[in-house]
Amino acid sequence: MDDQDIELKEINPANPPQALTDAAMAEITAIAARQHNANGVLMKAINFVGGQVEDGLKVLPKSVRSQLDDVARKALQQSYDVASKSRGGMGERIASDGLHKALGALSGAVGGIGGLPTALAELPVATTLIFRAVQSVAATHGEDPLSEETRMQCLAVFGAGGPGAQDDGVDTSFIGARLSISGAAVNGLIRKVAPKFATILSQKLAAKAVPVLGAAAGAGTNYAFLDYYVSIAHVHFGLRKLARSHGEKAVTDAFHDALMAAKNPQT
Repeated sequence: MDDQDIELKEINPANPPQALTDAAMAEITAIAARQHNANGVLMKAINFVGGQVEDGLKVLPKSVRSQLDDVARKALQQSYDVASKSRGGMGERIASDGLHKALGALSGAVGGIGGLPTALAELPVATTLIFRAVQSVAATHGEDPLSEETRMQCLAVFGAGGPGAQDDGVDTSFIGARLSISGAAVNGLIRKVAPKFATILSQKLAAKAVPVLGAAAGAGTNYAFLDYYVSIAHVHFGLRKLARSHGEKAVTDAFHDALMAAKNPQT
């Protein structure tokens, strides 16, 4: 093959992206609406609880605040390793969004009974349930939930803008990326994601630190966080599915336009 053949192959790939169809645009609009609505009523209530103490981090002991990034990193590392192993055997039956939310609420209620100590101990469990739910969403969008690439894309979902954040809530730089599959790459991604996830966890812990809430706060916050990350996962993997047919740039550009329209509807 000469240089001209190589150049033509690069200009005319074997499977060029398809133009966005009306159906694809409708799907992107629905995905943008899902993103816009992800910060639901229950999550707003949790933010309100955090607002009553001015700053979620301020109600937490200094020892917890200083270690929260490390706690988040370890929870993400454990979830990356454990969530996939839990999908075999009886675990195959736990695949729906609803079941994951119910289990998360139960875990949160138990974690909230003893206040902050049990809440901290329960964080790895909650994180693993979220990771597992995100894997199941990936599977519904045609990805292998046990593959290394998909598991790394699941990690990327944890780097989404948190409830109340001003960004889009999904990092579109990960949409079409083929991530390097290595232990160093996994650890690097966890280090990148952990600080943002830790900030979000501070709201969850702050809600549990309010004495009158207890187990109810644990159940409610876990349900809300699972609901939020499941929604973000549907956005992330829904866009990835469309990008495989229509190209990353066209899909992400259309998504950002649709999200802007959802945020600023014409009156």
